[in-house]
Amino acid sequence: MKTALILVAAAALIVGSLAKAEQLGTSRTDLQRHDLGIPGREVVQVRVDLAPGVLAPNHSHPGEEIVYVIEGLLQYQLEGEAAVTLKAGQVLFIP
Repeated sequence: MKTALILVAAAALIVGSLAKAEQLGTSRTDLQRHDLGIPGREVVQVRVDLAPGVLAPNHSHPGEEIVYVIEGLLQYQLEGEAAVTLKAGQVLFIP
């Protein structure tokens, strides 16, 4: 079963630095990008599809991230916190 995610990151204008490189077993589709009402900030919405067992490398974004699981399961661990497992329909806020 494929795990699919919608990721929404509200980030600084330097969002262009978001990694576009795709590793084996992943794909990224940019859905939309818009300026926010705060100068220098924009929202970026992407869909990321992960094959079963794929581990995303540690990385960061210049803003917050909201994850919505479309199907499958996603195990996620924020640094210093216990891992959580999300299933379809669940969300995660990443500061």
